[in-house]
Amino acid sequence: MLPRRRRFRLLGAAVVAAGLAALAALTAPGPAAAAALTEVTNFGANPSNLRMYLYVPNTVAARPGLLVVNHYCTGSGPAMYSGTQFAALADRYGYLVVYPSVTRSSQCFDVSSPQALRRDGGSDPVGIKSMVDYVRQRYPVDADRIFATGVSSGAMMTNVLLGDYPDVFSAGAAFAGVPFGCFATTNGSEWNSECANGQVVKTPQQWGDLVRNAYPGYSGRRPRMQLWHGTNDETLRYPNFTEEIKQWTNVNGLSQTPAYTDSPQSGYTRTRYGGTGGTATVEAISMQGVSHNLPVDAAQAVRFFGLDTSTPPTSPPPTSAPPTTPPPTTPPPSTPPPSGGCRVAYAVNAWNTGLTASVTITNTAATAVNGWSLAFTLPAGQTVTNGWNATYAPTSGAVTARNVSYNGTIAPNGSVDIGFQATHTGNTGKPTSFTLNGTACAVA
Repeated sequence: MLPRRRRFRLLGAAVVAAGLAALAALTAPGPAAAAALTEVTNFGANPSNLRMYLYVPNTVAARPGLLVVNHYCTGSGPAMYSGTQFAALADRYGYLVVYPSVTRSSQCFDVSSPQALRRDGGSDPVGIKSMVDYVRQRYPVDADRIFATGVSSGAMMTNVLLGDYPDVFSAGAAFAGVPFGCFATTNGSEWNSECANGQVVKTPQQWGDLVRNAYPGYSGRRPRMQLWHGTNDETLRYPNFTEEIKQWTNVNGLSQTPAYTDSPQSGYTRTRYGGTGGTATVEAISMQGVSHNLPVDAAQAVRFFGLDTSTPPTSPPPTSAPPTTPPPTTPPPSTPPPSGGCRVAYAVNAWNTGLTASVTITNTAATAVNGWSLAFTLPAGQTVTNGWNATYAPTSGAVTARNVSYNGTIAPNGSVDIGFQATHTGNTGKPTSFTLNGTACAVA
C-alpha cells in the first residue's frame, strides 16, 4: 500500500494549479466584489473549518445559477479558480461560483467519515451547504439551478453532496471520482485502499441504497449526474466509473442500458441514460488511455448543467448551441479596423492529446467593428473539435473564426472573447499572427 503522503500527492495530480488569484478577505458578511475571487468569512455552520471563496462576474444573470467547484487533494479553492475555466464561463453566462477550500493537512475533502455521509451529519458537507445558503441569502439564485463539480477528492465530494442534499443540488459533474459511500471508513482514516483500487463492487440497488440512506424518508427529485473517468486511472481505478454509473442510474430509477452512445472525440465513449439529449439524467464519458490526471472540460460540464443558457441579459446568447457548420461562402459585411487597430490575446490550456484555446479580440481603433472575421494558422497537428462564440472553418491549418449573431459588433476599445477545443499530436503552440478583417493585429 502506498505511504499516506504519497497517496495524497497522487490525488492532487488531477489538476496543475496556476498561480493563486489575489484574495480580498471580508471581515463581515456581505456581497462579494464583482469579477474578483473574494474570501468570505463567517458564512455559517462550518464544523470542519473550511474556507470559502466566491466569484461574482461583472454581469450577473437576473436569476443566476450557482456552481460549487471542489478541489483535489493538496489543492485549494483559489487553485481551482486559477486552473479551470469555470470562472471564465461564469463571465459569459452570469452564474455565481463558490470554491470551498480544505484546511486539514492533507487538503482532501472528508468523504469517508460517518458524519460526512449523512445529511447534516457534520464535517465538510455541512460547511459547503452553509456556503450555498450564504450566497442564496444575498443573490437571487435560481433554486433549481444549483450544481456541484470537482476533480478527484472534489469529484468524490460532488458525489457526497448530491447524496446528502438532493433537495439542494440539481446536478453534478464528477471528474475521476468514486461512488457515494465507496470511500467510507470507521477508523478515522481518510483513505480507503479497497475503494481506490476499484475492488468495491455492489449491485445497483446496494449503491442506490447508500445514497437513499443518507437522507432517510426523502421522496423528492434526485440530481442528474455527469461522470468522467480515464481508463488508465492509476489512483482511483477505472472500475469506480462503472460503479458510479450503477449508483446514479439506480438512484434515478433508470435502466443500466444506455439510451444513447456516441464518441464526442477520438478515444472518448459517451453513454447517456434516461434520455438521449445533452441534459440526460446520467451522462458518462469514458476516456481511453487517460490517467488520473485527466482534462477538466468545464464547458461540457456547464453545458450538462444547462448553465450555458443563463447569460446575462445584456449579452444574450443564441437559443441553440453555437453553430458547428462552416460559415456561408459569402462572409457577412464587415468594417475593417484601421491599421494597427486590433489586438489579440491567446491562451492555451493543454493536456495529453487535447487543448483549449481562449482568445480575446480587442478593437483598439476609434471606430466600431461591425461584423468580424479573425484569421490565423494553427500549428501542425492541431484540429478544432468544437468552439464557442464563433464559427470556425476549416478545422485545421489556415482557420477563420467568424462572429455569431450576438457578438458581431466590437466597440472602440471593446473586446470579444471566443474559444475552442482542439486535439493535437504533440505541438501545443500558438499561432504566430492574426488578422482581423484582413488587417494585421498586435499580439498581446
